[in-house]
Amino acid sequence: MKKVLTVILCLSLVLVLSVSCSKKAEPTDNSGKAAEKTVEKAKEIKVALIVSSTIDDKGWCQAMHDGITQAMNELPKGKISDYKAVENTQPADTMTAIRTYVNLGYNIIIVHGSQYRAQVEEASKEFPDVMFAFGTTTDIIGPNVFSYMPQSEETGYLSGIIAGMTTKANHVGLVGPIDGGDSARYNRGYVLGVQSVNPSCKIDVTHIGDFNDTVKSGEFAQNLIQGGCDVLTGSSQQALGALRAVADYPDKEIWWVGQDLAQIALDEGYKCIAASSYNYKAVLIGLVDKFEKGKLGGEIISMNFNNGGFEWGWNDSNPKATAEVKKAVESKMAEFVKAADLVANYKDVDYTKL
Repeated sequence: MKKVLTVILCLSLVLVLSVSCSKKAEPTDNSGKAAEKTVEKAKEIKVALIVSSTIDDKGWCQAMHDGITQAMNELPKGKISDYKAVENTQPADTMTAIRTYVNLGYNIIIVHGSQYRAQVEEASKEFPDVMFAFGTTTDIIGPNVFSYMPQSEETGYLSGIIAGMTTKANHVGLVGPIDGGDSARYNRGYVLGVQSVNPSCKIDVTHIGDFNDTVKSGEFAQNLIQGGCDVLTGSSQQALGALRAVADYPDKEIWWVGQDLAQIALDEGYKCIAASSYNYKAVLIGLVDKFEKGKLGGEIISMNFNNGGFEWGWNDSNPKATAEVKKAVESKMAEFVKAADLVANYKDVDYTKL
């Protein structure tokens, strides 16, 4: 009987040990508690930027590129595993570029320019699991598209204050690309800014019909100067040509107000009194956060002074950056920082009545 009992006990012990050895140890964190299991490895975040010009155009395209690189420097290292910029892309070539980068695993694609709207609408339907960001527009154009719109009537207004206070001829000008998007907002804000400090000032507004033609922009600026304008500004990357035209008059009281801070550092920048820039850094950081939470679009991202979407800089070596002008501009800027939508009446500007 003792033998049988001993055998049974031995078999029971073997069975217990076998069951115990077959159980896998649960992973633990530093506190010894069981760590949560990862069901699926997190997706790598790869960003592609599609632009109509170059990423060093001292304007629209460079502002977005600079914002992306600043965001990458502030985000944790490796958060964005890769970034590529696709330059000089025409609308007809956009779908090819998008398909190429989606196939390479890029999952946040920023299509930077209102001229690409039809292509973004098509691509967002073809690739519903990819996040697209598109601007400028206040329209929601797809569940996986974030629309962004700089409220550039604010920066235009500040530029207008400078122009209205600086002009000696009481005649200022503006060279725009087309009358649409954020350019239209900047241009109309400029008109309101001039009128706020100098109601009698004559304002000439021109549009060259293109976002990238710096040669044509220069020609239009020359016409404005010959017509008597002594302070000019311009929106989008085409405006670089207008700045160069202003710099053709080194010995004359003809000045420039820029829409990109990079213009101050150019050789022609000695003519630039001050400049504003879009700060897209916060936009990309927000896109990454939304992506990680599974939200791919369907919202509008506004940019203004209130949310840090704009930057401003003075050219202190320019004699027209006076204490009086700075005080007027910075006082208004402080109002913009406190609250958005203070220049909502920009839509009421009628160029035919200037």
